[in-house]
Amino acid sequence: MDFDDTAALLVIDVQQGFDDPAWGERDNPDAEANIGRLVQAWADAGRPIVMVRHDSREPGSTLAAGSPGNALKPVVADAPHDLFVTKQVNSAFYGEPDLHGWLGERGIRQVVVCGIQTNQCVETTARMAGNLGYDVTLPIDATHTFDMAGPGGVRLTAAELARATAVNLDGGGFARVVSTDEVLGA
Repeated sequence: MDFDDTAALLVIDVQQGFDDPAWGERDNPDAEANIGRLVQAWADAGRPIVMVRHDSREPGSTLAAGSPGNALKPVVADAPHDLFVTKQVNSAFYGEPDLHGWLGERGIRQVVVCGIQTNQCVETTARMAGNLGYDVTLPIDATHTFDMAGPGGVRLTAAELARATAVNLDGGGFARVVSTDEVLGA
C-alpha cells in the first residue's frame, strides 16, 4: 500500500490488563505480533507513531491508572513514539493531549489504526478519524477483541465482533480494512 511519509500509526490500548482472564475469550492470537511488525516498520521508516493508553476510572478495572494492568505490553512498551495520548473513553480523539490538533499541526492526513479492542476503542477511533476527514487504514489482523454479551442475552464471539467491525468500517466508508501484510507490502 502507498502511504505518505507523514502517515501516522495509531497504536490503541496495547495494555497488560487485557491479558487478565476476566476479559474472557479473545480472538486473533497473532494481534500483538502484527502490531509489533507495524511499529517496527513505522520506526524504520521514520514515520510518526502515536501510542494511546486507556486510563480507566472504573473501580476494579484491570486498566486503572497506576495498576500493573495499565502498563503497555512488552511488544510496544519500549517502542519509539512521537506522541503519547491518555484517555478515559473509547476514542483516542478525546484524550490528552489533543490528537486531532497534533495531527493537524503536522499536516498528517493518513492514519493506520491498530490495537485492542477491535470493536471498541479501535473501531471508535477509526470511525472518528474517518469522520474528521482522515484517510484511515485498519489492518484487522493487528487488532483483537473478546466475546461480548448484549441485550436480551445475545452473545457474539470475538471473531464475529471483529467481522462486524470490518464490515462497519469498510462497508460504511470509514476506513479501508486490510491485513498487516497488505500495509507492509509483504
